[in-house]
Amino acid sequence: MSNGPIYLTLEGREKLEQELRELKTTGRKEMAARIAEARSHGDLKENAEYDAAKEAQGHLELRIAKIEETLSKSRILDTSNLDLNKVTVLSSVKVLDTKRSKEFVYTLVSQEEADLATGRISTLSPIGKSLLGHEVGETVDIKVPAGVLSLKILEITR
Repeated sequence: MSNGPIYLTLEGREKLEQELRELKTTGRKEMAARIAEARSHGDLKENAEYDAAKEAQGHLELRIAKIEETLSKSRILDTSNLDLNKVTVLSSVKVLDTKRSKEFVYTLVSQEEADLATGRISTLSPIGKSLLGHEVGETVDIKVPAGVLSLKILEITR
């Protein structure tokens, strides 16, 4: 995880806070019940169910710690102050793939809020990182695993 601030939307922060509440309450209660059930099956040295439950508990606590760290470093971004002259975090960018003549719309977000299925890409992804700072009309060449992607920026919105 980065040492600097983590920029989130208000919606993204609220979603993480809700997940954290659920993990700390329901998640921990369910995990304690699972461990107690496994413990009741006898000798802990040869109890694979107990080992699996303890491992799952470790994953749960790791996720809780990661969310807490993210929230402690988070800063809320206000979309009303975005500079629409160039691509920034939280910009929605309409681009044209010049090689395939196909348009895409991406919203650049933090890594924690990225979801390619909804068009939300991380500013740390190759495409997101390459688009940052560019203006409408510019064509950006991006090295991706499949070769070079040429995207022409058609529009920048909030």
